This record gives sequence, C-alpha cells and structure tokens, in this order.
Amino acid sequence: MPPPVPMPSPLDGRANDAPRPVDDEGTVLGERAKAIWTESPAQPGWPRNPAVRTHKAEQTDRTPPISMPKPDDDIAWFHDAFAKLVGNVSRVVVGKEREIRQCVAALVAGGHVLLEDDPGTGKTQLARGLANSIATSFKRIQFTPDLLPSDVVGVTYYDRRNDGFTYREGPIFASIVLADEINRASPKTQSALLEVMEERKVTVDGETHPVPRPFMVIATQNPIDQLGTYRLPEAQMDRFLIKTAIGHPGHAASLDILRQAGITDRAATVAPVLDASDVLRMQGVGGTVHMDDAVLEYIVRLVEGTRHDERIRIGASTRGALALARCARVWAASDNRGYVVPDDVKELAEPVLAHRITLTPEATFSGETQRQAIRRLLDQVPAPTIGAGLQGG
Repeated sequence: MPPPVPMPSPLDGRANDAPRPVDDEGTVLGERAKAIWTESPAQPGWPRNPAVRTHKAEQTDRTPPISMPKPDDDIAWFHDAFAKLVGNVSRVVVGKEREIRQCVAALVAGGHVLLEDDPGTGKTQLARGLANSIATSFKRIQFTPDLLPSDVVGVTYYDRRNDGFTYREGPIFASIVLADEINRASPKTQSALLEVMEERKVTVDGETHPVPRPFMVIATQNPIDQLGTYRLPEAQMDRFLIKTAIGHPGHAASLDILRQAGITDRAATVAPVLDASDVLRMQGVGGTVHMDDAVLEYIVRLVEGTRHDERIRIGASTRGALALARCARVWAASDNRGYVVPDDVKELAEPVLAHRITLTPEATFSGETQRQAIRRLLDQVPAPTIGAGLQGG
C-alpha cells in the first residue's frame, strides 16, 4: 500500500510534514483523529475531548499526555437522572441492571425495545416499571390474532352528534406503549406500527396525527411458544433500536424476590422520578456527546463486517450504524463522560446489531446465533484505544 499523502491540519491550516497515522490494517485515520494525533495541547485549537488512537499505537513525543476532561454540568445532570431512573426500575426487576440500562438508553436515544425471553422472566414488569417511573402517558396493547390495525392506530367514524366524521385515537397515542406478545398478532396488524415507530406519526384516511413526545414502543415476545404466532419481518425488526433478553434472576436475587412474595405487582410500587421534559432534555444532552472519527470508523467497520462475513446472509443496514452511534453517545453520558470510547460500542454492539442480521442456512444449522456472530466480529475487527498518555488523567 503506498504511503498516504500528507494533509494540512484542520486545526490551524498549516502543512503537516509527518505522514497521516494508520492502524494495523493500513486504514488512514479521519481528519479529526489525525489532528488530535499530531497537534500539541499548547496549540489554540486543541480539543477538550481525549485523543483516540488506534490499537497498538505507542506514545510518542507528538502526543503529550493530557488529563481527561471533566464532565460539564449537563453531562453530570444526565448521569444523575439516568442513574435515578435505572435505580427506580431496578426495584421492579431485581438483579437486571444491565438490561434496564439498555432499555433506558433506548428511550433516551429515541428508539424502541424488543424484549424476547421465556415466560415469567419479568418482560412486562420491566416495561411497566419503566413507564411508571416517568410521569407521562402509558398504554398497554395485548396483541391477539383477531387484533385489527384500527385497534392500534385508531379509526375514523361518523359522529351523528356533530354530523361529520371524527377520528378516535388508538392506544398507540401514548409516550410509552407496551405491545405485549407482539408476535401473536397478524402481519397486517404488526405493519400498523411501522410508520409510527419510524416517523412518530400516524396516517389514517389521509390525515396525519403526531404521537406524543417522547415516544417509545416496548414490545415483548416469547421465543419458545410459536403456535399461533407470526414471526416479525426483517423490516420491522430493523425498527427496534435494541433487542435484549432479561433472563432468569440469580440465586441472591431469587431469594430477595421470594422474601417479597406478598407483592403481586412490583411495577405498581414505584413512583415517577422523571417527567417527559426531563427525558426530552436527556435526549438533547445525549446528542451533544463527542464521538471521534476513529470511533465512527470503528462502527462503520463493524457494520461493513456484517455485510462481508461469509456466515451472514444479510448484514446490518445504515440504520443499524446510526442506531449504534446514537446509543453509544447515550451510554457514554450515562457513564458521566462527554465523549465516546470504543468500549461503549463494544458494550452495545450485540443488542443493537444482532437482530438486524440474518445468518446463512449453514451457520444456522451449525448452531451459531446472531449474537455469537456479532461477538465473532468484535474479536476480528481491531478497535481503537485511548492513548497511553491519556489514561492517567
């Protein structure tokens, strides 16, 4: 591979005689990563976020150590609000903080969650606990084979009193909507959610009606009971920002649950700790979190890896890359950081990308799962790391 052409620094416009840094695969870093690599902190344009350098890069005289930036007031507020919401929901679903954090991250990122797990693991309780922790509207839809699209999005009917047609909103018009056992409804009814999940609006008889903000759909389904169910199509699976499973509680958590066996509805025991305006503010703060070009390139490599893997028939779409970037920003802010590190991407790659890929028949017959395929890609794609000089700040 020929050496890269020297490029001027984007910070001060001066020519840079040193070659642009590359990683182990020979990929040239983005302009912002290259600028952070070459400039001194004494320069006027030195960024406040830490440099992100590629794997196995050594500390040089051109990358003097600097301190980690302290989170600003907005990030600190975000961290406290996020922790407060997670802690409140953790009173409902005991011992599942990681899964709860994923659901809250999806809410703040403006996405939707698909909970797929065995019966009795607390899927509905988690959804209701999250809804009860926010002072906003909540509706629950029990999906059945005879459910119609109009039962979800609403219907236009003739009102004799007003001598005209009136639109009656369906249960989808709520900030948090629980679609319980979504795979039990027909594909026609499932497709009624496509527009509202993507565009936050419903079109009925040519009239468009926006849904409240924030808006989130939490859908549940059981993977073991397939009698009388309809598999969600790939187009609808791609609408869910995160797909996760709760799993059975551990030994200590099970004992704690049994000690409180007298509580029949744990979700009803929690009170709101945030309101809709707090969630909207968190969404705004999450969008300001810095993401270096090296981390963006890492996300692109992971997504492109799903498209070129011989054991994956259909790879993740661009929507999947955008979803991973949005979630990584929220995850970083929840950790009281104003910048994204590669570990944020690694932590979220499985729940964000696994349900967006389709394995080949050979991979399926061999027993490989979608999550295992993403883990394999995480091992294969080299990740950027924070420079050694930045770790002691």
